[in-house]
Amino acid sequence: MTDPAAFTKSEMMIAAAARELAGQRVCFVGVGLPNIAVNLAKRTVAPDLELVYEAGVFGARPARLPLSIGDPTIVSGATAAMSMFELFAFYLQGGLVDVGFLGAAQIDRFGNINTTVIGDYANPSTRLPGSGGACEIAINARQIFVIMRQSKRSFVGKIDFRTSPGNLGGAANAERIRREQGWLGRGPSVVVTDLGIYHFDDDGEMRLDSLHPGATLEAVRDTIGWEPRISPDLAVTPAPTGPELELMRVELDPGGTYIR
Repeated sequence: MTDPAAFTKSEMMIAAAARELAGQRVCFVGVGLPNIAVNLAKRTVAPDLELVYEAGVFGARPARLPLSIGDPTIVSGATAAMSMFELFAFYLQGGLVDVGFLGAAQIDRFGNINTTVIGDYANPSTRLPGSGGACEIAINARQIFVIMRQSKRSFVGKIDFRTSPGNLGGAANAERIRREQGWLGRGPSVVVTDLGIYHFDDDGEMRLDSLHPGATLEAVRDTIGWEPRISPDLAVTPAPTGPELELMRVELDPGGTYIR
């Protein structure tokens, strides 16, 4: 096994998240950590991946890691540039997005996401950026991937505000509501953290399927607001490869904004 000291927890998380995109075709890219994970995937396991950015770009081929979803580099070489209305109405709501890759401030066991407030909505302790396009992405992309660092402040028993629905209160209830509301997506598929990789079981609840090198089940339980479900076939996540680390450190994030 590769020595965990040879890479950071963030590098492990980003590499693991990028690999989850193998075989995917069209990905709506969220701000922050999803941005670097998706761009790493396009340079490694998913070279044909079409990147979609909220500012109105389909088939982005950024020469460098975009600083934001509105960075001009996302337009160069893109398949199409359009208004945000056209992107959301004709591509996302038209059912043409395979994966929405999102971050979160809080998440619960069913993959419901909060990016709006911490604390009471009327008098919050922290006001967050809000939904942006995340709610629309969460209900209309065929599946949702999430990448975020794991802590008891972020992995909570009950989120303070449901910005983007996941499996609501469980898979059966979520399926009924998606059908009644005409939502196109089937909800969250994977959550990647700095400790491991979670997928969702038949009840719509997160299940830890892979533990990153150097992480422990004790650390997982200490940083989550519920008793996590653990796969009986719990695996160890393969460590980042040399080429993956070089891409992250030299090309994508030389300043260490995400990988430290």
